[in-house]
Amino acid sequence: MTGLQVPPNFVPRMAKGRKHEPQPIFGDWDFSRTNYLIFGVGIVIIMSAYILMALGSTNSFQSLTLAPILLVVGYLGIMPLAIFYRPRQSSNKS
Repeated sequence: MTGLQVPPNFVPRMAKGRKHEPQPIFGDWDFSRTNYLIFGVGIVIIMSAYILMALGSTNSFQSLTLAPILLVVGYLGIMPLAIFYRPRQSSNKS
């Protein structure tokens, strides 16, 4: 065994003389104004649900039914929609 053979056309990735340019952290951040607007609506719905829960009496409709429904809608409906929403791309078929 002679050891590891290096091919003649081998060039190391970090060759001398090349400078490593850092990649931006949020380079693929595609949130638009619409995403932030939907996110804000979700925050308002969640906050209002917690306020309704706190202001209602212990066995009231708003504490036991309305506030939990708003929390589920906010956390499981509006917030994922804000994250995953992408505007439709207009296709120019000529």
